[in-house]
Amino acid sequence: MLHCQHDQLVSGIDWAPISNYIVTCSHDRNSYVWSFDGTQWQPTLVILRLNRAAISVDWSPKENKFVVGSGAKSVCVCYYEADNNWWVSKIIRKKHGSTVTGVAWHPNNLLIATTSTDCKCRVFSAYIKGVDSKINPGTTFIDTKFGEQVLQLDLAFGWSFGVKWSPTGNSLAYVGHDSTLHIVSNIGPTPSHQTINLRQLPLRDILFISETRLVGGGFDCNPMLFEIDPKRGVWTFVKFVDEAKSSTHDLKSSTLFLEAMGRFHGQTRRGTHEAFETSRASGLAHDNCITCIVPLISAGEVNGQETGEKVVQAFSTSGVDGRLIIWSFSNITELLAKLQI
Repeated sequence: MLHCQHDQLVSGIDWAPISNYIVTCSHDRNSYVWSFDGTQWQPTLVILRLNRAAISVDWSPKENKFVVGSGAKSVCVCYYEADNNWWVSKIIRKKHGSTVTGVAWHPNNLLIATTSTDCKCRVFSAYIKGVDSKINPGTTFIDTKFGEQVLQLDLAFGWSFGVKWSPTGNSLAYVGHDSTLHIVSNIGPTPSHQTINLRQLPLRDILFISETRLVGGGFDCNPMLFEIDPKRGVWTFVKFVDEAKSSTHDLKSSTLFLEAMGRFHGQTRRGTHEAFETSRASGLAHDNCITCIVPLISAGEVNGQETGEKVVQAFSTSGVDGRLIIWSFSNITELLAKLQI
């Protein structure tokens, strides 16, 4: 059990499975790194030097750094300084126009992607001399310094959320509050991108299952599976993952979207706020917005060592309904059969 250290809402949490560290961030503008001493979790305060709330946090793949997004339009990259026995925060400032809603590390441990309520997605260099090993000459953006923006995506027309990298780092995806999903490939000077306009309510978070498949969750309360056609190179929606009442849910999804928009339009005209009960299909695992999707098990990975193709075999979803749901598949064949791909 983690004893209370934050004095305001805890807005982000992430676990480093190899080192067994937990990092939390909060609206109190601080972060804590928690280590287990055999009997209880011991916190170490990380002073982020923010003047607004900390919103999101993510451990780096090598677990030697973590990144925090904030309401101060800035990003903190934190690392452990052994000589002084404390965690140090380096800040990327003046790059965002509004709150940083999501952060994600590239598999190379050197780049971070962010989403923001200014509707943009950005990629920054997070290379720290003395912390990161010497850069491989073949690494993309080798000449970039810490905090330098290497890519900006202006694809969404609504707040941006849920940025994630694919397992190899060749693709990047994020969602817009305008009910769009954006997938960017060939990250570099000339990236290619595709936008999927959803016929459902907006997504809030996504997760790459593999290089060719990803799941998303949001206001439809049912994880959605997407895949890429290898011949055409086009991403498409496949089906809802929660099969309970899924056929009914598919039929009602467009009606639900129109119903929500109509109710919102009516409230804004009258200047009132009313409780909103939708016609959402019952019987789903979640009965409110899905806000977080986290991988639990990856095929081809044993004790952090890659042994083959990385494919998520289990992941969890959590949401506003207070539920934590685990979706598991015993092997890749069962995964494909269950999702009827």
